[in-house]
Amino acid sequence: MRFKVDENLHPDVAGELRRLGHDAMTVFDQGMQGSADENVAAVCQREARALVTLDLDFADVRAYPPQDYPGIVVLRPTNQNRAMMLQFVSRFVPLLSTAPLVGHLWIVDDSRVRIRGTAPPGSP
Repeated sequence: MRFKVDENLHPDVAGELRRLGHDAMTVFDQGMQGSADENVAAVCQREARALVTLDLDFADVRAYPPQDYPGIVVLRPTNQNRAMMLQFVSRFVPLLSTAPLVGHLWIVDDSRVRIRGTAPPGSP
């Protein structure tokens, strides 16, 4: 899987994703730090990379409809230290083999992973 790690996460998160066999880049790798959320989202679409972030703005399905993206993972830890972030990665990565990320929003908190997709037009 291809990931883009947002600037609000330690670069070691990308390193952990790579260690687990994924293609991961950071916003810093591309000199995009300080870019507007819309720009980061557009680059993720263009590069077919799922975004991993702490930014709750990306959890707004009206602004960032999941079906328009290669995946959005919003991490919601109570403690944002480096060790906790790496632990969160090791929790959600195994789910990639059992649940869809493309076209979905995953919200990972201390006790669960919520997966949300947007219903197709015309569905109840």
